[in-house]
Amino acid sequence: MPCWYDGPLAAFDTETTGIDVERDRIVSAALVVQETPRSTPRVTRWLINPGVEIPPAATAVHGLTADHLALHGRWPAPVLEEVGRALAAQSAAGRPLVVMNAPFDLTLLERELKRHRASSLAAYLGAHPLCVLDPRVLDKHLDRYRKGRRTLTDLCAQYEVQLADAHEAAADALAALHVVRALGQRFADRLRGLRPAQLHTRQAVWHAAQARGLEAWFARSGSSEPVDPHWPIRPELPAAA
Repeated sequence: MPCWYDGPLAAFDTETTGIDVERDRIVSAALVVQETPRSTPRVTRWLINPGVEIPPAATAVHGLTADHLALHGRWPAPVLEEVGRALAAQSAAGRPLVVMNAPFDLTLLERELKRHRASSLAAYLGAHPLCVLDPRVLDKHLDRYRKGRRTLTDLCAQYEVQLADAHEAAADALAALHVVRALGQRFADRLRGLRPAQLHTRQAVWHAAQARGLEAWFARSGSSEPVDPHWPIRPELPAAA
């Protein structure tokens, strides 16, 4: 039997109006499915007209303008229904879902599902909860003493993965999937005995420890910036009184 990193994987990525998971919106999303490292990936793309302003800073990152989205995008509600069902299908099929920096993409998706579908990702998943592989968390745990940033671009360079058209959702999802496969090969002696479901559970612990470490580093630098320890989805903030 092949190891999980040589078997079926899916990957999900979004592009957004900003970096605030509570207020910003998804403007594009992609799901990439690959059965083996040598098989041709199957790609599903979604383009959303969020009905809100697209800040110039966001357009500078992903290139999507309000005019383009008004012309080519669809309204959020039906797209989010499709996304929820598509992720549920991957989970039901037993494919681990690669999500780079999962607390951002999956939390924002969770908020969008509540906003436009009065629902949640868990409601779509039913009896088949997601098994998430986050290359950022895995890399930080397995190679914790390596200095430098760990963006997707950095990880692609580290694991010799080609990233063409960065900040296009399908390109980023495919690159993250390849990074996880390469990471699995590099750290096979430490990962071979762990099933993806076990890794999902451990990543929640590892991410919490990484968050505490980053928060301590901020404190030593004179900043009181908090770092959310929750993974892969952050809990909803309490409503203002």
